[in-house]
Amino acid sequence: MKRFAKILSVITVLSLVIYAFQQGAFATVADSNWIAEYLAEQGDKGLVVLFFIGAAYTSVGGPRQFMAFAFGFALGGIKGALVGSLSALLGCVLTFYFARFVFRDSLKKRFQSKLTRLENLIVHRTILKMIMIRILPLSSNFLTNLAAGSTHISAWRFFTGSGIGFIPQMMVFSFAGAGLGLSDNTSLLISAGLFVCASIIAFYLYKTRLRQQISEIIEDK
Repeated sequence: MKRFAKILSVITVLSLVIYAFQQGAFATVADSNWIAEYLAEQGDKGLVVLFFIGAAYTSVGGPRQFMAFAFGFALGGIKGALVGSLSALLGCVLTFYFARFVFRDSLKKRFQSKLTRLENLIVHRTILKMIMIRILPLSSNFLTNLAAGSTHISAWRFFTGSGIGFIPQMMVFSFAGAGLGLSDNTSLLISAGLFVCASIIAFYLYKTRLRQQISEIIEDK
């Protein structure tokens, strides 16, 4: 019964992904002009639809920065960053639990050593370490979510740290999108300022021991 449930989950998710590709959803979610036009026509209902499409887009490895830019272009800097961050966080949740309930056993068999080292690294002070990992970022968001879901780390701490860590980059790209979409030089200047601040933070975090430990896990054969 458990195996059947896993197979059914895989088929369902793959079917939804294939359908989204066929409908062009993943191509349009990063298209700023299309999103702006769609929201103008559909209003709040369209925003809900795009929110879930964005979550699906990031859950399969779509760059959340593109989505932040598009939402910022259509909604403005602050609202775009908020909607984009929450959508990306939902995508993180989907990948995390898909790995935990469907692929966990197979991933642990193949990558036992790496997953054990990752779990030992972030099981303590998970929120802080996930903030650092997301701000840099040190690896693919998709692979991070997949790997974390295959460990026993606290889900809510992982999501909290990830959500907070998403915000700096999402703000930068959202305000950049808003600056172009609204022809607003102030938003572009805010984006540039946020980029400088995020770069300084990232450089500082890059010098930490955590960066070296994560790099060793990723590069370990």
